[in-house]
Amino acid sequence: MRRLTPYLLALPSWMWLAIFLVVPMVAMASVSLQTGNAIDGFAMTFSFSNYGDAIGRYSPQLVRSLVYGGLATVAMLVIGYPVAYWIAFKGGTRKSVYLFLLLLPFFVSFVLRTISWNFLLSDNGILFGTLKGWGLLPADFHVLATTFAVVGGLTYNFLPFMILPIYVALERVDPRVVEAAQDLYASRTAAFRRVVLPLSLPGVFAGVLMTFVPATADPINAAILGGTANTMIGNIIQTEYLTNLDYPTASALSFTLMAVLLVGIFVYARALGTENVLEAAAR
Repeated sequence: MRRLTPYLLALPSWMWLAIFLVVPMVAMASVSLQTGNAIDGFAMTFSFSNYGDAIGRYSPQLVRSLVYGGLATVAMLVIGYPVAYWIAFKGGTRKSVYLFLLLLPFFVSFVLRTISWNFLLSDNGILFGTLKGWGLLPADFHVLATTFAVVGGLTYNFLPFMILPIYVALERVDPRVVEAAQDLYASRTAAFRRVVLPLSLPGVFAGVLMTFVPATADPINAAILGGTANTMIGNIIQTEYLTNLDYPTASALSFTLMAVLLVGIFVYARALGTENVLEAAAR
């Protein structure tokens, strides 16, 4: 019985994953190979051409989503790493307060936060309307329905998911190790590059994964902050499922996006060096 105890304890988790992850994935894979329509019904025809048709029709949106997700991830890393570094090494006794402030926006709905950015960035809103009234901006200046607005919204909404894992990794860095490097005549830049940065790689690795994947698939920011020229693949999947009722195409696009993201994650892990990341995490 003792041998079965670990498996029995893990059984609820495995059942949860099976029911809410594996079963829907299998069902979606089946639907992606069907043909038909919502009126007459769909039948399994093993139509692999659904994938080719979907990719050929919506490849611009797929590429745009990857670009937007990549730009937002880079922006989050550039902004988030210094913030996490400052909280970890300079936060002192107020670290909990800073982390609470960082998570405070999550007490508001994701959609409402994005709508607030739409209100802030509107052409005649509180910010740009005032600047235009003062003559500091031209009358035709606008930010909404641009790449900058969508990427900015993605960056804002997912930024805490980049900061938190980096902060956790930096929090584990022993300050005495940094002091030892400086005692050995390493400059602050050299100590950061040779000591702090390698030890924070597990946090960077986790932060990129936690931000790039949802940012690439997100339909909300493009729908609220973007225009017709900023449509992302998440918007297409949503439209195909809920408006066009073209379930095979939507399922094929979902699997295509998942496959592209998995390949991207694998390449990223190989480029960063998973073994080095794991070694740094184990220290």
